[in-house]
Amino acid sequence: MHGIVLLGALLITLSIPLYPQSPEKQQEIESHLKQAQNDLRDNRPDLAIPEFKAIVALDPKNADAQGNLGVLLFFQGQYADSIPPLRATLELQPSLWKIQALLGMAEKRTGDLGSAATDMTKAFPNLKEQKIQMETGMELIDLYSATGDLAKAVPVITALRDTDPTNVEIIYTAYRIYSDLLDETRLSLTVAGPNSARVHQMMAHELARQGHTDEAIANYREALKIDPQASGLHFELAEMLKSSPGPGAREEAEKEYQAALALNPSDEKTESALGELAALRGDQKEAAERYESALKLQPNDPDAMLGLAKTFTTMNQPGKALPLLEQAVKLDPTNAVAHFRLSSLYRKMGRADDANHELAEYQKFKAMKEKLRDTYRQMRLEPDKKEQEDDARN
Repeated sequence: MHGIVLLGALLITLSIPLYPQSPEKQQEIESHLKQAQNDLRDNRPDLAIPEFKAIVALDPKNADAQGNLGVLLFFQGQYADSIPPLRATLELQPSLWKIQALLGMAEKRTGDLGSAATDMTKAFPNLKEQKIQMETGMELIDLYSATGDLAKAVPVITALRDTDPTNVEIIYTAYRIYSDLLDETRLSLTVAGPNSARVHQMMAHELARQGHTDEAIANYREALKIDPQASGLHFELAEMLKSSPGPGAREEAEKEYQAALALNPSDEKTESALGELAALRGDQKEAAERYESALKLQPNDPDAMLGLAKTFTTMNQPGKALPLLEQAVKLDPTNAVAHFRLSSLYRKMGRADDANHELAEYQKFKAMKEKLRDTYRQMRLEPDKKEQEDDARN
């Protein structure tokens, strides 16, 4: 935790107790309270702790004193001692979510993981302050990792990323959780169906990711022998074959795409892929029909728009291509190829300023892609297939 910042956020407003007290006891409580306030202003929480302990001894139902005592003990590293006053505070005021979150953290540090999970899980969705929400979420994720409840960590990660989408620590934690969950799922699949089509499909995914195209294709073919009706198999094999340099690979890819479409006539990705292959064969009419069919199935697919725009450009119909390219960059502003093609079209139309703007966007996102490609290379992984195909189209 970030010490003083969160300490200040978690302390409860100091106030005079509401319960009737004898004049002598009231005066003594006020004296301890004022001294505690002075100690906190002087940044001496260690001196404020005995003052709050004195108030609690005089008035156990003083929720402010109980809560602040628990908070201060926690930040002094006295986790076991902080638990009783934090629990007492919640008994008096159950809706103090920050106190409940801190209680869960104290329980986690003292080994009571069941109670820790219960308290932090209950508090987390009710926390409004970003810093406290992040600290609680990260603690909760760490707890789920320790207990092997990885699936429970996913909604917490999602909530944190929605709150702070560019936070590097959150993104890294998401990567770690999803990687661990992938490993766990991969193992479970292998144990459940060691000779199944899905295991071969999984192996194909991994081999393709590592750049072992031939081995990936072999596993896809083995999977199809086992279960030719399995969803996704024909399409994924076709995707691998399309980018393979082997003789006849493109023709085989087209057959696999057609098999995928026969199993799922509403598959717009397959329609779009068949459009691309038709364009490569020089059949622009079929390409346009395929892309238009894909867009009927999914009107906001920027890849299908980009393919159809390229087809219209090849057919010398720039008026039809222009709105498609403009819509494609709105839907996917990071698509470097779309910016490049739009820039070229603007230049042909004499719109120099618009062309220069799109060219600058293209160069910016192209540089980002190249940097990402270098990272993939260092990790010895293949870039995303879509990235490779975008490069080929450019």
